[in-house]
Amino acid sequence: MFRKILIANDGSPGARKALGAAILMAKRSKAELHMICVEELPGLPATMDEVVEEKLEANHKIEKVMAAARAEAKAQRVKLQTHIAAGHAVPRIVEFAESGRFDLVVIGFMGHSALYNRLIGSTTDRVVELAPCAVLVVK
Repeated sequence: MFRKILIANDGSPGARKALGAAILMAKRSKAELHMICVEELPGLPATMDEVVEEKLEANHKIEKVMAAARAEAKAQRVKLQTHIAAGHAVPRIVEFAESGRFDLVVIGFMGHSALYNRLIGSTTDRVVELAPCAVLVVK
C-alpha cells in the first residue's frame, strides 16, 4: 500500500472528487496525507498593483480550498497537512512529489475540449507523464 499520498487541489470539482478519494485511501492504508495548492502567478502584469491584487485574490481562494479540505479530512478522522506553492502547477506538483518522496499523487480530471488537449495538453496529463511516482486520476 501507500505510505505518503499527495493530493493536488485547485478547488475545481474534479479536485474535490480527488480529495475524497485521497482521504479514503489514506484512511484505509493509514498513509500520511498531504495536499498542495499551487498559486499561479500572473503572466504579464502591467503594474505592481495588479500583482498585489491577484496575489490577494489567489490567497483568498486558496484559503477557502484549504479550509474545506481540512474540514473534510477531519470529518473522516484523517490528518491532512496542507502546503501552498507559487508558480506553474505541473512543475511545482512534480517537484513537491519528488522532494517529499511521495508514493502516490492524486489529481482530479478536468475535462477540456479535444482540441485544447491536443494543442496545449492538460495539467493532469503532464503530471501523469512527469511524476516520479504512481498517479491516480479521479474522474
